[in-house]
Amino acid sequence: MKKAAPATTLRLLLGDQLNARHSWFDAVDDTVLYVLMEVRQETDYVLHHAQKIIAIFAAMRALAAQLQAAGHRVAYFSIDDRANLKSLTGNLDMLLAQCGASRFEYQEPDEWRLDRQLLEWCVSLPQSVACQMVSSEHFYTAREDAARLFEGRRKWLMEHFYRHMRAAHGVLMEADGQPEGGQWNYDHDNRQKWPGLPAAPRDIRPLHDHSQLWSTIEAAGVKSFGQPQADHIRWPLDRAEALAQLDAFVAEALPHFGQFQDAMSSRAWRLFHSLLSFAMNVKLLDPREVVEKVEAAWRAGAAPLAAAEGFIRQILGWREYVRGVYWAKMPHYGEHNVFGHQADLPHWFWDGDTKMRCMAHAIGHSLEYAHAHHIHRLMVIGNFALLAGLAPKQVHEWYLGVYIDAFEWVEMPNTLGMSQYADNGMMATKPYVSGAAYIDRMSDYCKGCHYDKKDRLGERACPFNALYWDFFARNEERLSSNPRIGMVYPQLRKMTPAAREALAVKAAALREGLDDL
Repeated sequence: MKKAAPATTLRLLLGDQLNARHSWFDAVDDTVLYVLMEVRQETDYVLHHAQKIIAIFAAMRALAAQLQAAGHRVAYFSIDDRANLKSLTGNLDMLLAQCGASRFEYQEPDEWRLDRQLLEWCVSLPQSVACQMVSSEHFYTAREDAARLFEGRRKWLMEHFYRHMRAAHGVLMEADGQPEGGQWNYDHDNRQKWPGLPAAPRDIRPLHDHSQLWSTIEAAGVKSFGQPQADHIRWPLDRAEALAQLDAFVAEALPHFGQFQDAMSSRAWRLFHSLLSFAMNVKLLDPREVVEKVEAAWRAGAAPLAAAEGFIRQILGWREYVRGVYWAKMPHYGEHNVFGHQADLPHWFWDGDTKMRCMAHAIGHSLEYAHAHHIHRLMVIGNFALLAGLAPKQVHEWYLGVYIDAFEWVEMPNTLGMSQYADNGMMATKPYVSGAAYIDRMSDYCKGCHYDKKDRLGERACPFNALYWDFFARNEERLSSNPRIGMVYPQLRKMTPAAREALAVKAAALREGLDDL
């Protein structure tokens, strides 16, 4: 970065604030300097997937070029820039000294640690520099809206929040205030196993060669994991590419998204999922335009109501809901560990080398594509992590690092609350765990697996089975009164003491030998 010329105002753009339609850019102002930084504090706070680092840096560079082409002034710190002090506030101190700005503005960060860092830095500035945080102009809700809605409630049920949002924003609503079709939720229509037809949609995402950028990142000493695939990055890096992907999803995948949204297959890693979460979470796309396009497709008869509702629920409901949980419960939410689980992640979380076919595929897809859909994340990887007693904080950091769409505000509540039940059910109504039966019902993974999906105790018994029963046995005092758990405890109580002990012994051996599974 060249030495900055005088400017009255510095405006910071973080790596997930790439909204080219933000009101900041409505007019060109030569007194304003926009600042974007590739900094080690952001690459290093957890170990990230290589594609995540590449894609965010490439998208930042694309926005910087777009702003410059429009006449805006931009200061860009590349990862290999000798003037780069490797931290947000270090670089900002240097810029303030260089250009003599009397004003600093930034969009509200979506992660607590950055919000705190920038707030404390602003407080430390001399009174001659005015600071202002503005809206990112992205979300439907303000940070504190969910907390206000759930005030006084121990459990924060997403369904309550979702219905409130549907009504408040008039999404999939009839004129009399009732939900379209007479139901709020069509989950029961969206749980089919994929038989192979209809064919999974073609991948129309752009193909980018960022080999040179990857070489620069590696030369700078940035550590990562996963497959970089730097010569064929498939993620949208600007708004035009993201819009093209949205259009393709609505036309080709949305019609079948609903019925197969929980399905998994070794033959199609994405099935009918949109792969739009990265573009949305770095703000190339606005959630409103995504919801509006999906609702319009249903109204035009181009997609079933169950498909449109199921997809909209993930954005208008779940995405906004977890953000509300995050801001209400930070900074201590990350420490939740109600079951006291402490086991380290086995090596195959980093290399995918496990004999469990479902885990090998789910983790393998994650390492190869920096993505896995929500059932892989919840009912395969997260399911196993909870049953095996993996430390929730380690699980959270792995999810935060491996997925290209993972930013702490959306990932942490999903992982610690929904997946690991570490918050004692504040978010989830029950632990989302299963034995092999669920995975077999929703996928083809059990066919050809080293382990026997029906066996609980043998040498080649599926590890999910003994771990499942032992998890509930060990946590009977905490979970047996939960009305959503169903027949688990009546079945456990029908087992002989010898049978329960055999399951406990098998589960303990599995937990001792996680690296060998």
